[in-house]
Amino acid sequence: MVSTVDINTVAGLSELEAYGLPSATANARLKDEGYNELPSARSRTILSFAWETVQDPIFLLLVGGGIIYWILGDLQEALILLGFVFFITGISLYQEGKTEHALEALRDLSSPRALVIRDGERKRIAGREVVRGDILVLAEGDRVPADAMVLSCTNLSTDESLLTGESLPVRKIAAAGTVEMARPGGDELPFVYSGTLVVQGQGIAQVQAVGAQTEMGKIGKALQKVKPEPTPLQQEMTRLVSRLFGIALLLCVAIVVIYGLTRGNWLKGFLAGITLAMAILPNEFPVVVTIFLALGAWRISQKHVLARRASAVETLGSATVLCVDKTGTLTLNQMAVQQLFAYNHAENSHPYNLELHLRELLPEAFHELVEFCILASQRDPFDPMEKAFKELGDRYLAHTEHLHNDWILLREYPLSPQLLAMSHVWQSADGQQYEIAAKGAPEAIADLCHFTPQQQKIMAAQISEMADQGLRVLGVAKASLVDAPPPFLPPHPSLNPHHLPDEQHDFPFQFLGLVGLSDPVRPNVAAAIQECYTAGIRVVMITGDYPGTAQTIARQIGLMQMGAILTGSELDLMSDLELQERIQSTNIFARAVPEQKLRLVNALKSQGEVVAMTGDGVNDAPALKSAQIGVAMGQRGTDVARESAALVLLDDDFSSIVQAVKMGRRIFDNLRKAMAYLLAIHIPIAGMSLIPVLFKLPLVLLPVHVAFLHLIIDPACSIVLEAEPAEATVMQRPPRNPKEPLFGKKTLALAVLQGVGILAIALVIFVVALYRRQGELDARALTFTTLILANLGLILSESSSSRLSLKILKSPNNALWWVIGGGLAFLVFVLYVPFLRQLFSFSFLHPIDLAICLGGGAITLLWFEKLKFLNRLQRVIQSTSRKPIPENL
Repeated sequence: MVSTVDINTVAGLSELEAYGLPSATANARLKDEGYNELPSARSRTILSFAWETVQDPIFLLLVGGGIIYWILGDLQEALILLGFVFFITGISLYQEGKTEHALEALRDLSSPRALVIRDGERKRIAGREVVRGDILVLAEGDRVPADAMVLSCTNLSTDESLLTGESLPVRKIAAAGTVEMARPGGDELPFVYSGTLVVQGQGIAQVQAVGAQTEMGKIGKALQKVKPEPTPLQQEMTRLVSRLFGIALLLCVAIVVIYGLTRGNWLKGFLAGITLAMAILPNEFPVVVTIFLALGAWRISQKHVLARRASAVETLGSATVLCVDKTGTLTLNQMAVQQLFAYNHAENSHPYNLELHLRELLPEAFHELVEFCILASQRDPFDPMEKAFKELGDRYLAHTEHLHNDWILLREYPLSPQLLAMSHVWQSADGQQYEIAAKGAPEAIADLCHFTPQQQKIMAAQISEMADQGLRVLGVAKASLVDAPPPFLPPHPSLNPHHLPDEQHDFPFQFLGLVGLSDPVRPNVAAAIQECYTAGIRVVMITGDYPGTAQTIARQIGLMQMGAILTGSELDLMSDLELQERIQSTNIFARAVPEQKLRLVNALKSQGEVVAMTGDGVNDAPALKSAQIGVAMGQRGTDVARESAALVLLDDDFSSIVQAVKMGRRIFDNLRKAMAYLLAIHIPIAGMSLIPVLFKLPLVLLPVHVAFLHLIIDPACSIVLEAEPAEATVMQRPPRNPKEPLFGKKTLALAVLQGVGILAIALVIFVVALYRRQGELDARALTFTTLILANLGLILSESSSSRLSLKILKSPNNALWWVIGGGLAFLVFVLYVPFLRQLFSFSFLHPIDLAICLGGGAITLLWFEKLKFLNRLQRVIQSTSRKPIPENL
């Protein structure tokens, strides 16, 4: 992403806009030549999905069971099992397709953005949509999207180590006419290459090659779409699955041997073993984690937040501190000049408020100040502050001698970390006048003007008065070459830019005054701040503005100030230990520079906080990487910041971060529900497969029954529970401990108790039916129906962590009703359609039998709700015993 500040310092941008490609031409080339991506970047096909499904253990077990039934001569049973194969394959393909579509949408969002000129306008597009002939606007921190020829540049340097292995940046120059692309390596080349990084300066370039035709494509060192590293959650699932798989394998072998030895029927023993394997194999666990994280990242992107790493989805819900910039994040970044202070004018002892004199002409005392604000900016500005200066000039200085559209820009001196000021050297149209305009932080401008301590004190008082009103304050100065010392006198009317000094300090600047700009607060920030406080999240504001400005903005957005405001200069004087102590009672940092963010992040982390940190520039990258949740700005952020961050804020809005935190908590809650559901429902299925074999009772569950249950289990855990909306109290509880495992002791105990409850009810109904000599078919039908109803009740109960009520009927989760309705409809078919009833080895259930099953299902549902109430009560007791949040938060 191109920085909005850097764009304005690109020389010759307005003159080259006319050469941008027409959109129709770009679209035609995109259609003919393909996307600007390498051949390795391909989506998975339906055949690859199908092949993965064929390798699924449940699929193989169903096929194995069908083969055994076919050997036994039971063709109908074999065919019904193969029918379930197609059903389960269809569900898997749907899940995989939904996940892949979500991932593809995320890949498009995370593609490096390029700023191009099309139809005479600057447009941000995905890097993969760049075509030959596009005009690129490049700035510090950008990732170059394609091989291109440099048309114009200012101090442009790129890091080409990806292609050449050389770590030092290489300088670029503008091409003299049309030249052929050359191989990378060495300074003073007029070419930039795909995948390289702009580390200094700005430039404009025309794309010469895209995709496989670039140098990156030719030499095969492309950045490929590698699989992300397993997250801690996925690693936890891998360990769990490997353990359960070993236990399941041993139990299955034991069942086959026991059945074969005790009953002498080894084929039926294999069927019993297959049934048990289908009941207890934990194949759904890793699938559910993958689906939840992928769809969770996609859902977060719908809230204008791009999750670049799946681990960010896990970590979001545990954030305890949000560190945010002021400009553009808490405010709209729509600047307007509100006050002017002209230096050394007796009639202007106080700032001139433009809002109070809307219908009046601007006094002559301020004309020069506005004139040099405009000269220190780009002629066709993009930056919000420079736009405000241009609008002010167009409004008050039109038809005066203070606007110079015909002047020639000779040289630009950009901002630097050492001097927060920029200067433009201009030559008048007649070549007789040379003026330098500078603007920047008032301290930097005072430094350029060599202010005395007394002058600095007077200026500081004016700055404080303006900053206390929430204004962003800039200083403005001018210099003239006719007043410069002899080495810099123009030798002839057409001054050679190479005769100019290397540093801005060498010009004899004269201070003109101060400009105060207002930036309205985003309307939804105040509510988002209060939501953070309710959720136990601390908000820290970091700004480069003055303490007065920061305090005013904090008051407007409801940010409660903790202790005194800490400035960047005060922070530099502190040791790390002092900062760690001070940061516990400070939440506003003013006059801070990006490099200080890393110290703040480390200080907060040392206090055990889980930090979300926003940033947009190259200098923010270390802090973004160090924070548990780095958040890069999507609109004004650089590609370096985007690549360092875990999240990208697509609209730069603070409230989007809060929504992402809420979504992160929801994702983790739903994932825990799904895992608890899976564990709970596998216990009765495994129990009813194992107990009859051990006690020489008739088999309750056959492969066909377990396959039927999987038709409900698979979509319930990966579709229904994933789509459940957030709990009403999700932002009314403190952040979770990031070290807390998904399967903690409490979650595990609750799931086991739920599963044991279902198993106990089903076993009682089964044993009573056999005791009453109702027969094997009757007992199986009763037990299976009870299992289905209990399973549906468990889904209803798990869909909400609060008390189950009739409000569930208004649930916006349509998938919940499709699964419950479909499960009940299938149950009616297999119980009362003679052909299906025979295939499932059931007897006809009378109304009294259905009443018994419904009673069993109701008892299990009451058991679930009782356990849920006790668990919720324990959480309330624990949360009230935790350290309370300070009242001023």
